[in-house]
Amino acid sequence: MKKIISLMLFFCFILMFITSEISTANYCFALTEEFNNFTAKSYILMDYNSGEILYEKNILEKLPVASIIKLMTIELTCEEIESGALNLDDIVVVSVNASAMGGSQVFIEAGGEYSVGDLLKSVIVSSANDASVALAEKIAGSESSFVSLMNKKARELGLKNTYYCNSTGLPVSGQFSCAEDTAKLLKKVSSFEIYHKYSTIWMDNLSHPNGRESELVNTNKMIRYYEGCDGGKTGSTNEAGYCLSATAKRGNMRLICVVLGSITGKDRFDETAQLLNYGFANYENKKIVSADVVLSERAEVKAGNVENVSIYAKDDLFVLTKKRDDNVEIFTEIRFNSVTAPIKKGDKVGEIYVIKNGVVVATSDLVSNENVEKQSFFNLIEKIVNNWQVIN
Repeated sequence: MKKIISLMLFFCFILMFITSEISTANYCFALTEEFNNFTAKSYILMDYNSGEILYEKNILEKLPVASIIKLMTIELTCEEIESGALNLDDIVVVSVNASAMGGSQVFIEAGGEYSVGDLLKSVIVSSANDASVALAEKIAGSESSFVSLMNKKARELGLKNTYYCNSTGLPVSGQFSCAEDTAKLLKKVSSFEIYHKYSTIWMDNLSHPNGRESELVNTNKMIRYYEGCDGGKTGSTNEAGYCLSATAKRGNMRLICVVLGSITGKDRFDETAQLLNYGFANYENKKIVSADVVLSERAEVKAGNVENVSIYAKDDLFVLTKKRDDNVEIFTEIRFNSVTAPIKKGDKVGEIYVIKNGVVVATSDLVSNENVEKQSFFNLIEKIVNNWQVIN
């Protein structure tokens, strides 16, 4: 009797397991089926750490992207601030040209004085065209000169299907980008701490010199309504349709999603949420190497007062894998450079690679964990004596 009960329990367990697996499979299938009903002309879902594309459609198609163009305006402004060439409290005197920008704006005053920080916040939160042009003129002297910098940076970042004609995204012939380039650019922009200072604001105010106040409301509703979303950029014009780039982080995994040319504003948010849900439900990022943790391997040093030094990886290294996938093979490989003393703590001594299924998916510099002085005459004599003792 006990054997029969045990057998029945075993078969119940098997049935529950099979049912669970079918449910999971159907869930994933249902998600991808819904993607076929998207109104967007183009979309991409990308892992932030590896740059691996999880889902895509027409990602190289050149399209108008409206105010998503401002991501490059934000990128160049953040670079100026990070380099020290510009400070958040620097004052910008607004030109007549900047104040006259139409479309989305915060109504800055011609001749008015505003801080770089307030203008950048207005661009990131409220997609302000007038603030974008004011920053462009502050950095490059004119918007046209700034656009040259935008296109130069696009080439540096490898954005091969992008061309800028203005700093705002207002409709103009010959300006375009694509989903893949936009994802790459948002990844770069998301690396700036100063960007996230403003990108997570839902509502705020901008004070004008004459005492007026403009309310700032984030055009990216995902900031408030989607768990983990902390950045992105909206855009919409008649020719571009409704566009959205967004980034969200949960645990070790940050995803980037771009949706271009949706039919309605609601569509772009719904379609972005569905793509992000698919990524978080089906993938995970495993940390393989931790930055600043001393490794067991040591790097050989030539002509030094010691023969080798302890090392660590400069960056955290992650591997993106499908959940419940046991067929992935992951290992690390270290390649040392030829290193001659003297070296300082933090000097590069090699590289570490993470390899998934035979393909390098992540890499970081290996650096020395200590200082090494050049070998002295007494060090050399000591080494000779030690070697002689070992031989004898």
